[in-house]
Amino acid sequence: MEQKLPLPPFTKETAIEKIKKAEDAWNSKDVEKVAKAYTIDSEWRNRNIFINGREEIIDFLTRKWENEKNYTLKKEYWAHSDNRIAVRFEYEYQNEQGKWFRAYGNENWEFDSNGLMKKRFASINDLAITNNQRKFK
Repeated sequence: MEQKLPLPPFTKETAIEKIKKAEDAWNSKDVEKVAKAYTIDSEWRNRNIFINGREEIIDFLTRKWENEKNYTLKKEYWAHSDNRIAVRFEYEYQNEQGKWFRAYGNENWEFDSNGLMKKRFASINDLAITNNQRKFK
């Protein structure tokens, strides 16, 4: 059986550890590695897109990182309960025309007993920025 440590129930410390592991994985832009953190039938809402299962996650992330160049993400602990974690985040990226953006948002995560994320609901807003306004260089 697949497991991703730390496992629920979460303490504040293990929730922060889980967030850091997610941040590191997403910053690697390794689609297969990121997808393995989610259940086979994981449910996502990413902005206005609804995604179901690892295969759709892989397709979504592949397209995302083809279009979002120089992607850098920072996640921050917001709250947690036994098997849920709430995260604030911001990330920066360049579009295909070379324009920079910073995306801000919140995610609500729910995990199964093996530490795999079974639900991810992300609300995200983009802000056009200049190269001089970048935080993550």
